[in-house]
Amino acid sequence: MSLNDTPNAFRLHIAIYGKRNSGKSTFLNMMCGHDVSMVSSIAGTTTDPVIKAMELHGIGPVVFYDTAGFDDEGELGHLRVEKTKKVIDKTDIAILLFHDTDITQERIWFQNLKKRQIPLLCIYNQMNERNQNVIDEISSFVKENFLVADLKDVNNREIIRSHLLRLLPSDYHNTSIVGHLVKENDAVLLVMPQDIQAPKGRLILPQVQTIRDLLDHHCIVQSCTADNIDQALETFKKPPQLIITDSQVFPLVYAKKPAQSQLTSFSILFAKYKGDIDYYVESACAIDHLTVNSHVLIAEACTHAPLSEDIGRVKIPRLLRQKIGNDLKITMVSGTDFPDDLSSYDLIIHCGACMFSKTYVLSRVEKAKQQGIPMTNYGVTIAYMKHILDDVVY
Repeated sequence: MSLNDTPNAFRLHIAIYGKRNSGKSTFLNMMCGHDVSMVSSIAGTTTDPVIKAMELHGIGPVVFYDTAGFDDEGELGHLRVEKTKKVIDKTDIAILLFHDTDITQERIWFQNLKKRQIPLLCIYNQMNERNQNVIDEISSFVKENFLVADLKDVNNREIIRSHLLRLLPSDYHNTSIVGHLVKENDAVLLVMPQDIQAPKGRLILPQVQTIRDLLDHHCIVQSCTADNIDQALETFKKPPQLIITDSQVFPLVYAKKPAQSQLTSFSILFAKYKGDIDYYVESACAIDHLTVNSHVLIAEACTHAPLSEDIGRVKIPRLLRQKIGNDLKITMVSGTDFPDDLSSYDLIIHCGACMFSKTYVLSRVEKAKQQGIPMTNYGVTIAYMKHILDDVVY
């Protein structure tokens, strides 16, 4: 997989915010070295967020969001601003641009971004003449990570890149999906059913990313489908240190795994890698308190046409209704269609979120916590309902 093929979920998300005509599109074009966003003196040229994936030296794969101006007006302008606000949930690093004398709205956005604890670089876009009074006013509350730069000048690209490097979390390059469970030369067995949810000739993203992570940790990796797990286990001189399975076949693999082998699932690994695994495990007990009058929200990251025996649309609802009753109300959402108001739900069950960034997943978890709604995920749900969660590692 080349750098350009890196899924956006595994890229650093950098969002550019500012008023209309503050230079957001100019900033993106300057960083990319070519025209990505349309630049115009007409306010409101950028409507929906423009997304550009690229490689940034020293940081790695990133994705830039060029958002609509947060001062947009009118009915359509309001809709554009709402889309800009939604980008905040995905933002790992924010760029906030200043360019005129009235910085009231920029102050508000600055405070909101800081409240969300999003690393922030503020830039006064010196498009024409330098306004020292405005610069001094910005400096009085921004304090740090503030630049004055002409965003049309490509010579500023390296200065901005160096600032972005300083804003990276200290553990940004050290994150791992499975490194906390394995060591060099460990034998790992992957149980990967190739059902209709896995396109012919391809592996699904969690499997690909997990295999790569295991290889990076110099593990000995073997894979099989659920129907030949016995034969796969016989090939090992001693039991594998770890077995990673698709959550759908948790009970089967649990029944066959050697006592010495630890067990987990791709979904649970991604719950720890991208979500809040402790909250997911804690929330799983809410399943026992559901009644036929309860309402469950099932959320998945990717959007696809419903498939027979789909884990989110069919298998988990079936398990829940077998336990609770057929009248249990279940709502399914996919992609970015996640409600702001969660008060009508008694439980949220999320997929492994391989298509979302960690920042975006955690924004959903935080929303659930703030509203007092338990939230778990597919793998934790299945393990809990099959009474094996205590024997699963994460």
